[in-house]
Amino acid sequence: MGRKAYYPTKSAQIPDPMRLPELDAVLADINRIILGKERPIRLSLACLLARGHLLIEDLPGVGKTTLAHVLARVLGLDFQRIQFTSDMLPADILGVSIFDRGSGAFHFHPGPIFTQVVLADEINRATPKAQSALLEAMEERQVTAEGKTRPLPEPFFVIATQNPTHQIGTFPLPESQLDRFLLKIELGYPDPVAERELLAGADRQRMVAELTARVSPQRLIELQQAAREVHASPALIDYVQALAAHTRMAPRWQAGLSPRACLALLAVARAWAMLDGRKHVLPEDVQAVLPGVIAHRLRPVDDVARNDPEAVAAALIEAVALP
Repeated sequence: MGRKAYYPTKSAQIPDPMRLPELDAVLADINRIILGKERPIRLSLACLLARGHLLIEDLPGVGKTTLAHVLARVLGLDFQRIQFTSDMLPADILGVSIFDRGSGAFHFHPGPIFTQVVLADEINRATPKAQSALLEAMEERQVTAEGKTRPLPEPFFVIATQNPTHQIGTFPLPESQLDRFLLKIELGYPDPVAERELLAGADRQRMVAELTARVSPQRLIELQQAAREVHASPALIDYVQALAAHTRMAPRWQAGLSPRACLALLAVARAWAMLDGRKHVLPEDVQAVLPGVIAHRLRPVDDVARNDPEAVAAALIEAVALP
């Protein structure tokens, strides 16, 4: 017998010596602008603390781009937005060499990928050739162009938004591209109370412009290192392995969770625990982040089937016993 799914917003049961007020301030600032979305916001910040990349799939107009802007502002990071279109080329992302008549040589002009937070807006409106330009950057945090490898700034974080794949003019992201994203989340419509506050409140763009950084880039790197050092016991690792093994044996999926997916699950669970102010990971942390980790990695054998990450995660948690 497994254990009932539990998706906490904040851990109330374990007092903590590791509370980080700056992260609480970051969450408070974001929640003041993106209303009624506490859990997706926490997942987004946990993704960054785990040094991962974030994919947001949702309808236009629910706050995907605003969330990316706010994260960059409150974390004091340089920000570039790339609007993906069907005629985009890899050079539009990576950069290009231009001949300088004065020096008689070609000089490389870096593309918008050379920044700390990259918003790949509507990524699935570009062709697979353009999408693939992000692969090396996301995995190795470097770009090879014009025969030379150039490092990307640290920290480096890609936030990609995509419209639902049934909409006109979209190209599905290949599995190799999807797997580079640590988490996939949805924002969804706000509840009536949050929507009312949004309609009656101040202009969101102006609020974003008035935000100040709560941490420096160097401090963020230190926090990312601290997240990697959050303790995961052998029993907790057994639990992660058991969840992955169950997906590999189940006939419902085209393929189970890969070792990279297990590493992703453990990394973001560590970051989630740190946001709760703990120095060790609980099974509840793994359960809380599981839907976002599996949303883009588990594909049903029947392509017509609706893949609901929350329902799938709940079924997994129920099926896999705690060690």
